[in-house]
Amino acid sequence: MSDEFTKGDHVSWKSHGSEAHGEVTKKITKETEAAGRTVKASKDEPQYEVKSDKSGNSAVHKPGALHED
Repeated sequence: MSDEFTKGDHVSWKSHGSEAHGEVTKKITKETEAAGRTVKASKDEPQYEVKSDKSGNSAVHKPGALHED
């Protein structure tokens, strides 16, 4: 299991007691606004914006929360 993902990778994550699936849309490496909130990311601690297959909504997750499908 890797903590490095690239745009287009298909991943899964835990969401409200079940498992969600989606695609990585962006690697975030600086503090920015994404998915409706402020994301405190850095080059040393990146986060990933993902788009849910089911809802089409975007979310941001730390790499440890994502699992490559």
